[in-house]
Amino acid sequence: MKKKVYRVRGKYLDEFGRGVVSFNHSMIPVPGLLPGELGEITLYRKGDQTLGRLMSVVEPSGERTEDVCPHFEKCGGCQLCHMKYDRQLDYKTQQVAMLFPGFKNVPRTLGMAEPGGYRHKVHATFGRNRQGRIIAGIYEEGTHRILSATDCRIQDPVANQVIRTVLEGMEQYKIQPYNEDTGKGMLRHVLIRTGYKTGQIMVVPVVAALSFPQENKLVRLLLKRFPQLTTIVFNKNDRKTSMVLGREERIVYGQGYIEDELCGMTFRISPKSFYQVNPPQAQVLYEKAMSMAGITQKDRVLDTYCGTGTITLIAAKYAGWVTGVEVNRGAVEDARFNGKKNNVKNTEFVCADAAEYMRQVAVDFSKDKYYNVVIMDPPRSGSDPGFLKALVRMRPERIVYISCNPVTQKRDVAFLGRYGYKIRGICPVDMFPMTAGIENIVLLS
Repeated sequence: MKKKVYRVRGKYLDEFGRGVVSFNHSMIPVPGLLPGELGEITLYRKGDQTLGRLMSVVEPSGERTEDVCPHFEKCGGCQLCHMKYDRQLDYKTQQVAMLFPGFKNVPRTLGMAEPGGYRHKVHATFGRNRQGRIIAGIYEEGTHRILSATDCRIQDPVANQVIRTVLEGMEQYKIQPYNEDTGKGMLRHVLIRTGYKTGQIMVVPVVAALSFPQENKLVRLLLKRFPQLTTIVFNKNDRKTSMVLGREERIVYGQGYIEDELCGMTFRISPKSFYQVNPPQAQVLYEKAMSMAGITQKDRVLDTYCGTGTITLIAAKYAGWVTGVEVNRGAVEDARFNGKKNNVKNTEFVCADAAEYMRQVAVDFSKDKYYNVVIMDPPRSGSDPGFLKALVRMRPERIVYISCNPVTQKRDVAFLGRYGYKIRGICPVDMFPMTAGIENIVLLS
């Protein structure tokens, strides 16, 4: 039975970058529809939600761009690539302003001069299409079906070339893609990390076994095509999981890491290291955060969730002393390596739970365990209550809260507000052009 088609007009974009229309006294999300546009849609159910599927745009908006990625409708990764970039920045500014209505005059989101090819951490999945041909790409939105795509516009073009080369090697050397259902096959994913400033390349084939007959041929093909390739690490993942990387790995070429430069410093990046996927905007983000915080040599700074020490070491350029706290031991080892590599003397890295460390500082208050500035950059889920309670108990003068999810950031800022902290500054940064993602800095004191 043919689905009924309705004509509707877009009202606004929601927090996920979807157009929203009013239909039968309900607000219906319609991915791909821009505000003011007249479109033809069909309705469908996804779980307990009704959504609209855009069939055609009858009256396009002046905000729409015709240069749209051919994978846009199925991929779902770039929710805003049909919108002109200037308007994307306006949308993100408006989203932050709506979340923090008590703060007037949120500055315009800091964007990129060239917003394409910015992702320097990329991964592709391998499988077979209906005709049995090996394909590489990403999962279609909301499914476990692989969308054949080796030309993503927001990925580093070199990474796209590596993916195509691995795919060629699989076909040439009869390397079978891994099948999660049967447990058969060998190559599951490939992870590529590239240095924005250094040009170094890391390739991490994710395989069912750390050794297989065709591995040398695949390695030789990659080295022939990419003379600048710095390291190749095989990672084993034979579990039924949505995680890309497994626990075991084997270095087959190079030292097992690459290096990149950020804010005048050099950082080691391992397969599992956290490092911003958009390095040029990461520099904008971190320099803006330091400027907003007004950090000087008189300040003692605590960097929580410090990972491999990127923010810690950058803050050390301005502060008298910086302590980075991270619960992941491997990340702490990388952070200490990065500190020595950059000859930074006014830092230390502590392997501990940040909340527990702050509770200890609050109890054992002393000249050597006093911090008047805290930097926090938690995961998308935000900070847990235990962390926030320990933070307010320590009572730093200033808090710099960097978040990739302003919704959970708003929740945590409201908690801090109940203990007297007020917002002194806000600045959204576009770390993820073409997507609805927003990175936001909030300064509290």
